[in-house]
Amino acid sequence: MDKNHYYHHGEAFALEAGNAIKDLRIAYQHWGKLNEKQDNVIWVCHAYTANADAADWWPGMIGSGLLLDTDKYFVICANVVGSCYGSTGPLDINPETEKPWLKDFPKITVRDVVNAHEILCKHLKIKSIYMIIGGSIGAFQALEWSIMFPERIQHMVFIASSASASPWNIAQNEAQRLAVMADPTYFSNDTKGGLNGLKAARAMALISYRNAETYNSTQKDGDVGLSGNYKAISYQRYQGEKLVKRYNAYSYVCMSHLFDSHHIGRNRASVEQVLGAIKAKTLVIALDSDQLFPPEEQQFVAKHIPNAEFERISTGFAHDGFLIESEQITHVVNRFLNNSAS
Repeated sequence: MDKNHYYHHGEAFALEAGNAIKDLRIAYQHWGKLNEKQDNVIWVCHAYTANADAADWWPGMIGSGLLLDTDKYFVICANVVGSCYGSTGPLDINPETEKPWLKDFPKITVRDVVNAHEILCKHLKIKSIYMIIGGSIGAFQALEWSIMFPERIQHMVFIASSASASPWNIAQNEAQRLAVMADPTYFSNDTKGGLNGLKAARAMALISYRNAETYNSTQKDGDVGLSGNYKAISYQRYQGEKLVKRYNAYSYVCMSHLFDSHHIGRNRASVEQVLGAIKAKTLVIALDSDQLFPPEEQQFVAKHIPNAEFERISTGFAHDGFLIESEQITHVVNRFLNNSAS
């Protein structure tokens, strides 16, 4: 059963790169109830290959009595444009060709996503967001929204992310795109094109989401001789196959370009000045073993946002810790909200 709600935007949606999407559709889900004052909204921003069902991919975070308490808050998560979970994306029909967009889908930036979700926010008559929260590229969105629409955001929780995509990030994204495009079916007119390349790209990405310590402890073998039956090989293959069952190569490439686009200083002042103008009360959370976004990148963000709080969480799960360390995140966010209320 499709749990999404859908908003169809009747006007052309202008993109930062200069083109437009004529028939924009935004998928979203929500939990809890909007109160009379409309001051209890929590907006969850999802990461790379996730969807609007944040209660599913962020276990232990959304529900009665949890951090994002549905007895107290109206919690909402909207699917990113360019994804494949309900919002307009590469598998949709290009009205100019009457065929799926596929590899020709326009490049989407983080600012485009924020503008799209701001439109949804207005459609839902949400005047204020009590807290916006996201990890990884979800935090890209939370940060940009706090910059682009500062009057909208009261509190921001920024987890395992950065003020701009680093050369290290972009190089990894390009390596994954090369893997996808090495699959010749990516250039076919088939919605299932590029899936073998996507498997390889996902296997590459996983190495950056975890670290050597994690792999060496969870995928350790005994003596397998020359059989080749290594746990690490099985794990990489399994994760690649798991993704292609739910995702497509064209959305994956689209999300990788969105990732690359993140730079809060683009066509603005310096990054430090942009961070210094943020009005939202901010909590920055770092994961001590994160290789994709090392803790010093979160320290930089916290240093330049006025009165921001910084917390470092210890985890053996590296970057994926933001999806797993629910208890630690709950503890530090609750402390932050209590401090901001006093």
